[in-house]
Amino acid sequence: MTTWRTRIEPFTRPLFFAVARASRGMTLGVRGVAVDAHGRVLLVKHTYLHGWWLPGGGVERGQTAEDALIREMREEAGLIVEGRLALLSVHSNERHFRGDHVLVYRIDRFTLTDRTSHGEIAEVGWFDPHHLPEDTHRATRDRLAEVFAGADRAASW
Repeated sequence: MTTWRTRIEPFTRPLFFAVARASRGMTLGVRGVAVDAHGRVLLVKHTYLHGWWLPGGGVERGQTAEDALIREMREEAGLIVEGRLALLSVHSNERHFRGDHVLVYRIDRFTLTDRTSHGEIAEVGWFDPHHLPEDTHRATRDRLAEVFAGADRAASW
């Protein structure tokens, strides 16, 4: 039996989706923990932020999270991911941007080449995760402590 709701649903669905997007808006970012053969992690310094950060960025419409990280790693650090990424954790970033979430992936297989983005990244470096530069951002320190020191995974970025 067809009800009035099932008959009007095809017409109301676009309105429902528009309201849902406006009221439940969410953004998604990705960060990569690339580890080299010596156990060092890749960090970047942006031209517009203070300190060292895990490389990464935003997931664009039509991209998977993995594709976004593969793109960001190449642009920011000249790192070409080989094989699949391993999802480590998911974090809410509500403190800084309402509706934002960040996925953290580990990358163990890669090759290095030239960066494709210039002007966004001031420096790229490889560091022992237990001896990070003093100006490493707090969120980066927290994520690396979760990966390398057994710290509890935080729900917030």
